[in-house]
Amino acid sequence: MIEYWHNPRCSKSREGLALLESKGAEVTVRRYLEDAPTLAELKAAWQALGKPPVIEMMRPKEAAFREAGLSKDVSDATLLQAMADHPVLIERPLGIRDGRAVIGRPPERLASLL
Repeated sequence: MIEYWHNPRCSKSREGLALLESKGAEVTVRRYLEDAPTLAELKAAWQALGKPPVIEMMRPKEAAFREAGLSKDVSDATLLQAMADHPVLIERPLGIRDGRAVIGRPPERLASLL
């Protein structure tokens, strides 16, 4: 089962979901803007991604990033908390399966979860 953090307004997120479904994957969709992940869930996703710089799982061009006074130089802990407080900052889509996660940019990267 793949947990899929999805924003239906995002074309890449829709493409990623369609790709997984076309391959017959069992997917549980989580609309993360409506059902925001907790700080603990964000930390788990970061670990499942292989602990890259946290900024890589964020959308720094979002207005909320600037409005929160964030920069690429703040601590990982601050960035994780910012995503918990403002889920719009989470890069999408994100697929999680069996302790491993992939950011679907481009959407074809999600196939590695199959």
